[in-house]
Amino acid sequence: MSAPPKRDAPLITPNDLAEADGFVFGFPTRFGMMAAQFKAFLDSTGGLWRTQQLAGKPAGIFYSTGSQGGGTFAGDGSRQPTELELEQAFHQGKYIAAISKKLKGPAAA
Repeated sequence: MSAPPKRDAPLITPNDLAEADGFVFGFPTRFGMMAAQFKAFLDSTGGLWRTQQLAGKPAGIFYSTGSQGGGTFAGDGSRQPTELELEQAFHQGKYIAAISKKLKGPAAA
């Protein structure tokens, strides 16, 4: 689909989410929808929800949509985030981390 090559980013599995205190997911859109691969990943977390392994964990998302019709222009790497977008992403991550820390409570001694 003309996507750029994958970087050396770590890959997670749905079961890895059980170990996390919170989540922030980001993805480009394709005609206003998340990528099918990301939807399949979320769909595969049903067992974790059924067993309450994800209950009470804060989550956030961000996405990139390049036009009113929803086609994305971030996919080829030619558009880099603006300073404002980076600041917003940092704020969102910091906010989710703070909530996660409060919900987790004090560390066990």
